[in-house]
Amino acid sequence: MKRCVVLALALCPVLSGQSSGSSDIILKAMRDELDHSRGLADVGLEKPYFISYQIEDVEGYLVTASLGGVVGSSDSHFRAPHIEVRVGGYQFDNTNYVGSGLNFGSHYDLGAYPFEDRYNVLRRYLWLATDQTYKAAVEAIARKRAALKNISAGDAIPDFCRAEPVKRIEEIPDEKIESAAWLAKVRALSAIFAGFSQVLGSDVELQTVKNVRRLVTSEGTEVRTANDVIFMRVRAMGQAPDGMRLRDAVVIHSLGFDRFPGPADLEEQVRGVAENITELSRAPVGETYNGPVLFEGVAAAQLFAELLAKNLVLTRRPVNEPGRPDATPASELEGRQGARVLPEWMDVVDDPTQKEWRGRRLFGSYAVDDEGVQPKPMTMVEKGDLKNFLLTRQPVASYTASNGHARLLGSFGAATAGISNLFVRASQVSPVADLKKKLIEICQVRNQKYGIIVRKLDFPSSASIEELRRLAAGSARAGNGSHLVSLPILIYKVYGDGKEELIRGVQFRDLNVRSLRDIRAAGSDSNVFDYLENGAPLAVMGAGNYAAESSVIAPSVLVDDMEVRKLDEEQPKLPVVPPPALAGR
Repeated sequence: MKRCVVLALALCPVLSGQSSGSSDIILKAMRDELDHSRGLADVGLEKPYFISYQIEDVEGYLVTASLGGVVGSSDSHFRAPHIEVRVGGYQFDNTNYVGSGLNFGSHYDLGAYPFEDRYNVLRRYLWLATDQTYKAAVEAIARKRAALKNISAGDAIPDFCRAEPVKRIEEIPDEKIESAAWLAKVRALSAIFAGFSQVLGSDVELQTVKNVRRLVTSEGTEVRTANDVIFMRVRAMGQAPDGMRLRDAVVIHSLGFDRFPGPADLEEQVRGVAENITELSRAPVGETYNGPVLFEGVAAAQLFAELLAKNLVLTRRPVNEPGRPDATPASELEGRQGARVLPEWMDVVDDPTQKEWRGRRLFGSYAVDDEGVQPKPMTMVEKGDLKNFLLTRQPVASYTASNGHARLLGSFGAATAGISNLFVRASQVSPVADLKKKLIEICQVRNQKYGIIVRKLDFPSSASIEELRRLAAGSARAGNGSHLVSLPILIYKVYGDGKEELIRGVQFRDLNVRSLRDIRAAGSDSNVFDYLENGAPLAVMGAGNYAAESSVIAPSVLVDDMEVRKLDEEQPKLPVVPPPALAGR
């Protein structure tokens, strides 16, 4: 898992009181090989203008349990290298081409990066890896030039932007992973599900990660950051009497092992998932609805994470081969700078530098991004109008400088931007109870029998790959095209007298970032939602090899007009034999 941690940052000189990293053998090997690689400028081929070595040193523990029994446990220690060689120049180089990053022709089988601190072994790996990456870069830039002879590339945009060098060496924390203690906790928590007969399958998974990231570049940047991350996934599934699949999940995150919630809080959250499955199994199936929807509590923050956060990232289309289709995903907000995306009384700020919010440690804080750039708070939406996008060192149309938001590895030789701590603020607010009243009033004026309240979305999604395929097919039939939309987990009808009724088996139609313009009112509450952004559709749990810690802080919101439809899918049959009695065994 990739992580940039909170730290005070300086340009160029190492801060006082910080180690220079002179005793760090890995850093020494990286520095020395970087100096050695300058000899590539004399080989008579394309000259490299930028070289970087980034090493992720990961020590982790993973345990999964179900119904009180451990089903998997593993310790791991590995190092993941990312070596970058750019040839050409900042204006035009070997990246931003469909073949960027590919190894053309024969190449070395380097195997895994060595995780023992042996200088000679580390140097040899970096030397061979640099040689391989350089040869691939030379081939890529030649193919890119050839491709451009046959296509119109439009206005020339630089392939890479300059950045001030940063030097920051963090001390590495020595906190140990108490695997035996965590295993016992996970086993005990998973046993809670044994007391709920409506839960057909469940698991509790805990992962602890000690991560040290080292980055050295030919521009002079040297970074070593270190952090401890722990997260627990609790998942459960069941079936309604009509065969409909039901599921719920919760993920608990923490920066630092000592900040993880205590046993009572964890038991409450696990029990809550089991109770939700039980209640959903008894709930009626919803039907088609058109009208106002109140996203209350964490569901509001999930809504902004799903619809707004990912669309604040612009993706540059690479140079393609003639006749090859372009499948590059595009932001729904591309080209809409200055346009209204929220009500005029709402603002959005992304702030990686804010470490806490009302006494709670924010999950998305960091002080240097994955490209070694110092981030800064960015106003993304001001008075409802889109002002900025999250940017990396890869320029895009109208944006030629990074604002320090490279969070994930990207495609075609570039990094991918992502949010940090996304604050959604409203200057006109009402108590959440008044939002429910307003929802009922709107429905009564429109002669609607009921309104809709959503208190939890399936984001990040706990769906399996098979279910995601079914959801994509159903979404297309519902008129959403190929756009996947998260399912509401806790969704209620609310009647004129305030009575609520839980329903199941529905999905949103035409839910996209444009829906946020129809926000009619916002609550006076602030809901913090932490999640791991991994670049997958719906940020599906466990997908991808890297993830960026992210937080959304948002009020409850009342959206004026939305459409809810019954899920369009066949239901599997129930188990032939009733479940065995498990409680007390």
